[in-house]
Amino acid sequence: MIESFAAQPWLSLLTFAPLIGALFIVASRMMAKKNDDGVIAGPDLEQVERNARMIALAFTVGAFLISLGVFALYDRSLAGFQLVEETAWLGGGISYKLGVDGISILFVLLTTFIMPICILASWDSIKSRVADYMIAFLVLETLMIGVFVSLDLFLFYVFFEGSLIPMFLIIGVWGSKGTKEFAGFSLPSRVYAALKFFLYTLIGSLLLLVAMAWMYAQAGTTDIVTLQQFDFPAGAQKWLWLAFFASFAVKMPMWPVHTWLPDAHVQAPTAGSIVLAAILLKMGGYGFLRFSLPMFPLASADFAPFIYALSIIAIIYTSLVALAQEDMKKLIAYSSVAHMGFVTMGIFTATKQGIEGGLFQMLSHGFISGALFLCVGIVYNRMHTREIAAYGGLVHRMPLYAFLFLFFTLANVGLPGTSGFIGEILALVGAFKVNSWIAFFATFGVILSAAYALRLFREVMYGELVKPALMSIRDVDRRELLSLGALMAFALYLGVNPSPALDVFSPSVDLLMENYDAALAAGALR
Repeated sequence: MIESFAAQPWLSLLTFAPLIGALFIVASRMMAKKNDDGVIAGPDLEQVERNARMIALAFTVGAFLISLGVFALYDRSLAGFQLVEETAWLGGGISYKLGVDGISILFVLLTTFIMPICILASWDSIKSRVADYMIAFLVLETLMIGVFVSLDLFLFYVFFEGSLIPMFLIIGVWGSKGTKEFAGFSLPSRVYAALKFFLYTLIGSLLLLVAMAWMYAQAGTTDIVTLQQFDFPAGAQKWLWLAFFASFAVKMPMWPVHTWLPDAHVQAPTAGSIVLAAILLKMGGYGFLRFSLPMFPLASADFAPFIYALSIIAIIYTSLVALAQEDMKKLIAYSSVAHMGFVTMGIFTATKQGIEGGLFQMLSHGFISGALFLCVGIVYNRMHTREIAAYGGLVHRMPLYAFLFLFFTLANVGLPGTSGFIGEILALVGAFKVNSWIAFFATFGVILSAAYALRLFREVMYGELVKPALMSIRDVDRRELLSLGALMAFALYLGVNPSPALDVFSPSVDLLMENYDAALAAGALR
């Protein structure tokens, strides 16, 4: 009975459930009454917008419940892919194939957990084209889940690149106001940021497409499991590794291809910043673990020092840049680049502690950075400014908000007892096993993170409440408290008891390392 239940296409249902919700919103809008000009307006428009919000919330919550069911069916003691679905698709070795393992299952859960929070964060703040906005988020959720469950390289690419489109629209249509001079033209700032995001990530992925075509010609299949076992020539591995690196490094993003991220965060609506930091940045790290290490182990070992150098620069340089920021969103955006430096450093140590630290850091960063962007969005919705200098003394008017902001600030610093500490310490242990100097410089970055994070908290929360605009600012409401409380619960629980996550990661990480070490040993004998 249980086996037949588990054999159902749960991953397909999970992946496309949000897309079904988007179709419901489209149907709701089509059935709405229109005026003589064919436009939905007045009470009818308000009803369509209410329906869109409720449908989006219902389907994102529904996707989260389905993901919990998928996790319940997942056997955490096994290392291989589970709940596998495979159907003939385009022929010639290209199939529709889904599955999850210990590396991907928790990122599926993170995605479905974050999305209802994004919908709640947009409940009142988005006032124009609400139905379109909710459709964009539901389509984005389907594409993000698809990235983490795809077991076919071509299918992965479709989901991976497809996620650019709704995110481009979210930034470009619903982003902040203002203008930006670019190539002699005056563009809306949100359009400039959206174009920069789209072009950086798209151009980075063109090399990935070329590499995929070459791999398909050599292996005759795009099946990820088969490709992970395929013995690519050592010379070819380096070129393939660089092609995949070009795409994943931009997506994370790594220094020096990170410059699109601060602009995207500053211009995106609050929910856009949350999903960008919590989920989209993780696709790069996930790609390194799913493709670079298992498919190109010899090249990964050769390029590891290069990754260490870029990671250390990212950790230290972007921390210093964050320390100089006067815009709250920009500060947190640069903080994200620094924290992703710990991820890449840990992954390419190719040690158990390093890889698990990188995975845990990505998971933890999803909760913590998402919460920090939500905290900024809360005061921005009230004051319509992100400038640090516009605040001060908020603790006197918003004590509950101050408490929550303090918790996530300390978690971002890596305070023991929070999930931020676990990922960083494991990544540092993995780095120390490879080279103590790498760990030393990365630890200096931890000190810098405390400097910029505590500076932000001090200047926003402490001091005298003297600015007239702040005198009537209200504390968090129930919806905001629910969202921040849920994120806080997971950041605290995994900080005190990381075993539930590490136990899921461990079998798949062990298998990855076993195959990686075997490939290096075989390469040394050639």
